Amino acid sequence: MEQEIDAVVRQRIRGLRIAKGWTLDSMAARCFLSPSTLSRIETGHRRVALDQLVPIARALGTSLDQLVEPVGDDDVVIRPEPHTSAGMTVWKLSRDGTPGGVTVAKMRVTPEHRVDPEHLGVHPGREWFTVISGTIRLHLGERVILVPPGQAAEFSTMVPHGMTAVDGPAEIVSIFDHDGERAHIPG
Repeated sequence: MEQEIDAVVRQRIRGLRIAKGWTLDSMAARCFLSPSTLSRIETGHRRVALDQLVPIARALGTSLDQLVEPVGDDDVVIRPEPHTSAGMTVWKLSRDGTPGGVTVAKMRVTPEHRVDPEHLGVHPGREWFTVISGTIRLHLGERVILVPPGQAAEFSTMVPHGMTAVDGPAEIVSIFDHDGERAHIPG
């Protein structure tokens, strides 16, 4: 297990370095190591020490936790349970505690889901969604905006808002910040 984590850490260091377009020399300068030491760490010819990991993580713009996080298949597949009420079905596609504090959900809105333009929802946060199928009628303050398939919307949820489906069901994928999740995702 320790050797597996060591191999994953080496792969992550090298992968992040290459993704940033850095040579061994440029990365080594950023984390105050010699290029040969960094090369030996990446190739497994040298074990990486904790006092080396901290500046490496900092240089790569990541955390120590993310570099050494174990790899497992049990947390890759999400099997969302549908929650239905009043013409809207929600599938939560992200886990609790997702990095960045966002929640991703798929929503199916049917014409049975009604919005009273006089009583639109307001809460702190931001929301972003893209329409997968159908058309969404987005009530945003005094405006009504049609969002067809393939298009997206992003807005502050402090603006009174609500959405309905136009001429049949519509499916969207939505991203909420923490406040938006509490307002929109069933517990």
